[in-house]
Amino acid sequence: MATTATELTILMPCLNEAETLEVCIAKARGYIKRAKIKGEVLIADNGSTDGSQDIATKAGARVVDVDEKGYGAALAGGIAAAKGRFVIMADADDSYDFSRLDAFVEALRDGADLVMGNRFKGGVEPGAMPPLHKYIGNPVLSFVGRLFFSSKIGDFHCGLRGFKRDAITRLNLRTTGMEFASEMVVKATLAGLRIEEVPTTLSPDGRSRAPHLRSFRDGWRHLRFLLLFSPRWLFLYPGAALLLVGMIMLWMLSRGPVTIGSVEFDVHTMLIGSMGVMAGLQAITFALIGRSFATRYGMIPPSESWSRILEALTLERILIAAFIIIVTGLGGMVWATFQWAQVGFGELVYTDVLRVMIICMTGLVAGMQLAMTGFLASMIDIPFRERRVAEPSKSRKQPRATTRAKREVSSVR
Repeated sequence: MATTATELTILMPCLNEAETLEVCIAKARGYIKRAKIKGEVLIADNGSTDGSQDIATKAGARVVDVDEKGYGAALAGGIAAAKGRFVIMADADDSYDFSRLDAFVEALRDGADLVMGNRFKGGVEPGAMPPLHKYIGNPVLSFVGRLFFSSKIGDFHCGLRGFKRDAITRLNLRTTGMEFASEMVVKATLAGLRIEEVPTTLSPDGRSRAPHLRSFRDGWRHLRFLLLFSPRWLFLYPGAALLLVGMIMLWMLSRGPVTIGSVEFDVHTMLIGSMGVMAGLQAITFALIGRSFATRYGMIPPSESWSRILEALTLERILIAAFIIIVTGLGGMVWATFQWAQVGFGELVYTDVLRVMIICMTGLVAGMQLAMTGFLASMIDIPFRERRVAEPSKSRKQPRATTRAKREVSSVR
């Protein structure tokens, strides 16, 4: 439990950081002493085998063992064990200066819930960040984060950050890997927490071994997390674009071939439009289902606009729309069959009938997709409450077993 007596916990995740751990702890303790803060240095050890635990204890830090592997798991364990009202976290590789935390503490005392460091404003020393990370990885992922979640943070993945322990605990952070950094910023933004940013200097890693970070693996994990937490950008916007383009193609080609320059578009292009309509509709329904699921299980905070849309799309309304689309498609197929009968089920005008058939088949598939999606969404929305089934009392069975045993013994005698 956090105590009001301890204002600040400086938290460092640790996995075999014997080379740099002592100097990081010394800087952190030096800052606490200089700033006259009631604080502690906490090491969340994730299974070190190089004696990091003993080094940390001798250097004056408190050590908590976190059995679950992963950067996020170590930090989550450390946050849970922290005593401070504020927590400032950073890696124990001496790339961040723990003796210069004044801006973070000031912002937290001023009311900020989360204070992010910005390495691009504070400066990246030569050799501190690979060019791939500096010019592509971090800028691109930070841009995606700002675009998807309307965040103002310029450096999404800065490892040095401070926060109010209670505020971050309420976010119920779940990831165990490097994407923990993205989850914290995303959920804090969606929850409407006050987020500030301060310039931070990044220095070269003080260790002689390679860092735990893997560029492509961890970069993909960050991007995957950002996509999964934004059904709008993952499903809704691409789906709406596909649906719109597909419908325009079907409409333009339904009356005959279209020539643009020296290129003629006909029924084969209509098939592409049909694919766009079906794929787009499926993506949009995925967005609605994904948002409903994520909101219900606490992954994404509720949204008034999304809630109104989801409430309006009841199973009955979806089924009515699906029924109308399916009946329309079946009507077109009946018309095509009638045209075929007119020529004695012989040769037809290929392109004219095929145009109608493509539109009808698109409607049939779209209607069936809507109907199945409606039922699936309703399954997610079924209210449930877990009930414990009372187990048979062992005390009642015991006398029966004892009586049976006595009878068996009596019969043997």
